Amino acid sequence: MGDRLKDKVAVITGGACGIGEGAARRFVEEGASVVVSDLQVEAGEALVSELGPAARFIRTDVTREEDVAAAVDLAVSEFGRLDCMVNNAGIVGVIGSIKDTSAEAWDFTIAVLLRGVFLGMKHAARVMIPQESGSIISLASTAGVAGGLGSHAYTAAKHGVVGLTKSVASELGQKHIRVNAVAPGNIVTPMTADVVTSDPTNFEGTEEAIKFMSPLGIAGLPIDIANALLYLASDEARYISGHTLVVDAGQTTGAVPSMFHLMEPGMIREAGRRDI
Repeated sequence: MGDRLKDKVAVITGGACGIGEGAARRFVEEGASVVVSDLQVEAGEALVSELGPAARFIRTDVTREEDVAAAVDLAVSEFGRLDCMVNNAGIVGVIGSIKDTSAEAWDFTIAVLLRGVFLGMKHAARVMIPQESGSIISLASTAGVAGGLGSHAYTAAKHGVVGLTKSVASELGQKHIRVNAVAPGNIVTPMTADVVTSDPTNFEGTEEAIKFMSPLGIAGLPIDIANALLYLASDEARYISGHTLVVDAGQTTGAVPSMFHLMEPGMIREAGRRDI
């Protein structure tokens, strides 16, 4: 146990598994109180039960403004304030060639990956502006800083997250609120496992595949991203805002063609779901 986030309060969307779960665990280890916000009720409730009195769960669909507002309000009502908003909830979304991409699937993907981040920023700002402090961190992706590393809609949305981060940082800095993003490379999560092995529970196979592709010869794990989020949430990063921290073993030093454009058209969501 540490104290890098002692007495701080965080909301983590998509906090029930993968990167979000790793962040929730790491934040609590470092002294924070955490609201785990996710669509996956069973997994979220199990996690907060394990984390103890420093954690709460709320079911959240990040495309619905009232849900995101409720997650922020829960943090304030239960813990008295909001120091960090982690906009992590995400999906792979629509895949396949641009010529085969349906507008409905495109809109749904953008709603989760970009509208959800906007709503998280909006409602975090609602609380942080009056207290004149806070850290807002959103999950971008290597696909948000280079082309060819994700599906078309995913890439567009993640570039949007990077741009929105800069824009909102320019506004909220005057209120001592820092706004940053983290851009993960290939990380061993259920979503990545679904893409790589078609089995969201096949972490061993996913880790081996990522190792093979990694410039460092190692696989990225949720803890690697959680540590980046922890740094940006802490006072150690007090002079950093408007920045996108890339955590990818050096992958973006030389982008390679994306496999997503060659896949059959479809939708990839959390925990192996395929519907909109």
